[in-house]
Amino acid sequence: MNIKEYIDSGALEAYVLGSASEKEARELLDYKERYPEVKQALFELEVDMERIAQAMAIKPPPTAWQKIEDNLNELIKPEPHTLRLKEHGPKKEEYKKPREQQFIEVEAESNLMRINKAWKWVFAAVFVLGKIFLGFAIYFYLENRQAQKQLDEMKIEMRQLKSR
Repeated sequence: MNIKEYIDSGALEAYVLGSASEKEARELLDYKERYPEVKQALFELEVDMERIAQAMAIKPPPTAWQKIEDNLNELIKPEPHTLRLKEHGPKKEEYKKPREQQFIEVEAESNLMRINKAWKWVFAAVFVLGKIFLGFAIYFYLENRQAQKQLDEMKIEMRQLKSR
């Protein structure tokens, strides 16, 4: 097998994205050990994917880390446990969690969503198609209404002709 063809086949991309089968992954790891070209191409692909991930990453607001740390500290705080002897008599209340909410609140700087630029064209196409379909719906509604009027007029003419 030609190594250049193997590198261009997309097997490396499938491996890095985690969509390669177990057999394909074993084959790639074998080629990686035998051929330095495959090892170098895989390294470059992983570096490129890391750059893409870092470029697309959204930084959390500065207050988020403090809130996460505070919530983790509350969850980790050791509570003193006392040894209790089993008592006979009225049952005591069961243990209640000290905190009901187990969610970490995160504040955002903006309430806007970020969307990949390719989706902008999809939304534009859906908007234009919606307008086209609306135009067709109005056109056929008016045509149907006109046809109903003509049908009603024809029915009246038919009744008049039958009554003569």
